[in-house]
Amino acid sequence: MSIERRSLDKAAALGHPSYVWRAGQKRRFDLIASWARVDGADVLVDGAGVGQYSRHLVAAGARVTSLDIDIPSMVTASQYLECCVAGACEALPFASGSFDTVLSHEVLEHVTDDAASMGEIARVLRPGGRFVLFLPNRLHPFETHGHYWRGQYHFGNTPLINYLPTSLRNRLAPHVRAYTPAATRRLVAAAPLRIIHHTQIYPGYDNIIYRFPRMGRLVRGLTYTFENTPLRVFGISHFLVAEKMPV
Repeated sequence: MSIERRSLDKAAALGHPSYVWRAGQKRRFDLIASWARVDGADVLVDGAGVGQYSRHLVAAGARVTSLDIDIPSMVTASQYLECCVAGACEALPFASGSFDTVLSHEVLEHVTDDAASMGEIARVLRPGGRFVLFLPNRLHPFETHGHYWRGQYHFGNTPLINYLPTSLRNRLAPHVRAYTPAATRRLVAAAPLRIIHHTQIYPGYDNIIYRFPRMGRLVRGLTYTFENTPLRVFGISHFLVAEKMPV
């Protein structure tokens, strides 16, 4: 198998971590900081990738533990982060009630068992602690994780796959889940967590703005206004915040 094919297969299975920090990532970080404890808090980044969000959480005053199933990503992150742990979301290697905040940024769609992962996230949260979730929205017109066709993985945005019946959608994108608003709430509500905020957000269009600044900023400004209307349901990601209920 070629290096390129192995890289594509890994991208399909695990997704791409955030390698760069642009306006879109900064906007999401501001949402995290506005809805959950960061400064002086014990924060778990569950599915940390190479540690982009972890680095900024540390800079904001958090005591951060970064976890990812991909060992090479954790090796990279450990070059500039103190606490990096290789492990799976379904079996978090931490004591119950260890964290004030848990961040899961575009991760649960890739895990083997999302319900088990949610149970573990709730377990390691302290009572009153908050869980911050970003998750792919099935109502978004594009599947951003690529697709399979005749056994070959094709990277990139694919239109309308998520609008197909589930059985056909899962044949084209068996490597990643996408969630309707109702499915997102059911996933979280099954754990001892109280949902306090749930909406959908549009992308930052950073790559488009880099290539076509004027057009990209126009599109970004327009779709950001959609977030205050019923059209928010077509955003790229769910943004949900939940709180651990007292025992």
